[in-house]
Amino acid sequence: MAAAQDLRARLGERTIVLVGMMGGGKSSVGRQLAARLKLPFVDADTEIEQAANMTVEEIFHRQGESYFRAGEHRVIARLLGQGPQVLATGGGAYMNADTRRLIAQSGVSVWLRADFDTLFDRVSRRTNRPLLQNPDPAGVLRRLMEQREPVYAEVDISVDSRNVPHEQVVSEVVVAMNAHLRENDDR
Repeated sequence: MAAAQDLRARLGERTIVLVGMMGGGKSSVGRQLAARLKLPFVDADTEIEQAANMTVEEIFHRQGESYFRAGEHRVIARLLGQGPQVLATGGGAYMNADTRRLIAQSGVSVWLRADFDTLFDRVSRRTNRPLLQNPDPAGVLRRLMEQREPVYAEVDISVDSRNVPHEQVVSEVVVAMNAHLRENDDR
């Protein structure tokens, strides 16, 4: 509990921004992290759906990915201005250089990194992943990982998301963030 209080104090007005592949645990870990830190939890995809009055899947189908990505950037920019919170972003959000810059200015970025087998197992349980709705979802996921992981590596902090209780990953995020903030804020 002391680590959570220390982190909350060090965070100030910054947002904790969770990035990573679909199935990485951003929403589930993010909810528990927010509860531990007594911060609001916000899911960018949910906010996008509310703003568009459509599901992410419908936006992709009707308007296309580029339209979705532009809206995603606007929503994340708005959310970053709302003070300290835990923000789960969509898997492609961090690929936008302007979004990365905004996150670096107003937040602390955390990559919930997971291996292919873990991600594929998790995303295979759901049918609402627009980018995976094709004959070779495993191939698409591998290609997305190859494209995105070098960019994800630019984050402030990386924590492995794996098949352990989410509370364990949350604890690791808190420890890693405290270390990062102590090192960087005390300079």
